[in-house]
Amino acid sequence: MGSYRVKITYAAKREIRNVPGHARALIFHAIQALESNPRPHPSKGLKSTKDFKIPQDVEVRRIRIDRWRVIYMIEKDLSNVTVLAIRKRPPYQYDDLENLIEE
Repeated sequence: MGSYRVKITYAAKREIRNVPGHARALIFHAIQALESNPRPHPSKGLKSTKDFKIPQDVEVRRIRIDRWRVIYMIEKDLSNVTVLAIRKRPPYQYDDLENLIEE
């Protein structure tokens, strides 16, 4: 598998600052690992809804780390991985997924 370029949005960088130290370290390791494997075993794909369709050349996934979720997208043609958000669950329900992808 080829290597991917990982980018973190400004909003996600701000969100990482609010994560407790132990979880923050795990999140950083998970993000770094996306360079070599953008689809690790614990990740899950996020699907389109009837109100919002994910573009064909983009795959949106999430990794669960404790109570936190790392939401990211893979741009297949460009070999890019973009970390969109770091959210605590519950209460986060992926309602703003469309806004995250459009940004």
